[in-house]
Amino acid sequence: MDIQLARTFLAIVETGSFVRAAERLHVSQTAVSARVRCLEEQLRRPLFVRSKAGASLTPAGEQFLRHAPALVQLWERARHQVAVPEGRRTVLAIGGELSVWDSLLLPWLVWMRKTAADVALRAIIGLPEDLMDQVAQGILDIAVVYEPRYRPGLRVELVAEERLVMVSTPSRTAGTEGDYVQVDWGPTFAALQSQRDPMRRDPGLFVSLGPLGLAYILQVGGTGYFRLGAVKPHLESGKLELVRGAPDIAYPAHAVYAEGGEVELIQTALNGLRSIVRT
Repeated sequence: MDIQLARTFLAIVETGSFVRAAERLHVSQTAVSARVRCLEEQLRRPLFVRSKAGASLTPAGEQFLRHAPALVQLWERARHQVAVPEGRRTVLAIGGELSVWDSLLLPWLVWMRKTAADVALRAIIGLPEDLMDQVAQGILDIAVVYEPRYRPGLRVELVAEERLVMVSTPSRTAGTEGDYVQVDWGPTFAALQSQRDPMRRDPGLFVSLGPLGLAYILQVGGTGYFRLGAVKPHLESGKLELVRGAPDIAYPAHAVYAEGGEVELIQTALNGLRSIVRT
């Protein structure tokens, strides 16, 4: 079976429609429909019921959903193994959000180079949903994300008890209009912040990435919430200071991996992540 057929099937299930699946896969809706038709012909059963609201699974589609992720994962693992560089025994692919590359992924790459030199590595930076999609499809072995969405077939494990703290450049007053930099730390952070300070004015700057917001206030001044690990050097140097009375907010990092992955290899990688967090 063409593995693209299984990928297309899963994209429709996850997005809920042929149109959105086509957008995710960067193909036409006609191509998506043709792939589904081909898959249904091979399985000799209809897989979807289409309506104005989207696409829902038939009983046969529900049954195929139990096997489609494993098909895609098996293909990706086989592709990785065939592409193992000479002198290495296997390939391990790990991905992470942009905000974890310097605090976790870079030290992890160094740790793996010293501890498991016979393992070839692939490191990917991406958005949380994209990273989890790639784990589900077998493209990535592990993804490190802050707010994982639980899915069947995936395991989620805590790897770092990170915290968000409010910091300010010296001589700045927290909450001064135009000074506050709002970082998109996800829905949980937004809800907590709204509960604790419902009267906060609109921020002078809104950014979707923590490193960008931090670099901004270091250059022009301001106040905002950032990861403690990221601001610690700047607190020690005096470039930033903690805002008195501002509560810390838990922001734990999690490792996400497929239940059917290579257990020994994944555990080696997780041991490395835990080791880095403890240092």
